[in-house]
Amino acid sequence: MSNIVETIKTELISAIENDKLVLPTLPEVALQVREIAESEDSAIADLVKVISNDTALSARIIRVCNSPLFRGSRAIENLNMAVSRLGMAYTSNLAMGLAMEQMFQATSDMIDKRLRATWQTSTEVAGVCHVLAQHYTKLKPDQATLAGLVHLIGVLPILRYVEDKDIQISSIMLDNVIDELHPRIGSTILKKWDFPKELQNVPLEYANFQREVPAPDYADLVMVANLQLVAGTDHPWTEMDWNTISAFNRLGLDPNIDMSEEEDLNAQMEAAMALLQ
Repeated sequence: MSNIVETIKTELISAIENDKLVLPTLPEVALQVREIAESEDSAIADLVKVISNDTALSARIIRVCNSPLFRGSRAIENLNMAVSRLGMAYTSNLAMGLAMEQMFQATSDMIDKRLRATWQTSTEVAGVCHVLAQHYTKLKPDQATLAGLVHLIGVLPILRYVEDKDIQISSIMLDNVIDELHPRIGSTILKKWDFPKELQNVPLEYANFQREVPAPDYADLVMVANLQLVAGTDHPWTEMDWNTISAFNRLGLDPNIDMSEEEDLNAQMEAAMALLQ
């Protein structure tokens, strides 16, 4: 069985190096939203027009706007009001991130469960990233949310490859392949999608616990968010000495404090995570 693991790794690495790996493409609505966000001539009405074509996406953005994270003095009842309150930059990043959910589905049960679990983790990390960015850094909460949503994007082509070739492999061995290859593939995807450079390195760096950089960045946020989510579990990451992880220091956080025990902060993190479900 270990030969299968090596075969999968060899074929995937070869496909990456020869530019033959079939990478996912951004959903059409995400592409349209980004085009509008990047155009200097665009107005809120243009963004509303594109998003309103996707009823489910529209409803979720309105729900986000009415959440405890953004709620103003009056309830938001339509998409135009929601985009006006959130702003074009925040709305476009949120819409792009949420539109990606449709990519995390498959026909076979095993792969479908894997993809959905990956998306679930991504949304939880994104929610924590949003709150951390808002409270502790000058990093943009919308970019932080997007960083969380895409940090596991490299898992997609691996699971699609296993499904397309109908490879029979145990969960443990599949984890081995994913852990080794998804960061590199994820970074490749974000480059192909022309994501901002500060997000392209997130899949590669978020689990590099020895990394040293001059200022806090989105990889730091995703790293600490992941650690917060496994705190108190038997995950291997909990066995490390978190005091040696400099990302905490860059973000101005105490690695020995469980943020879930901070009532106000925990409520906001839970609200942020629930928004993206």
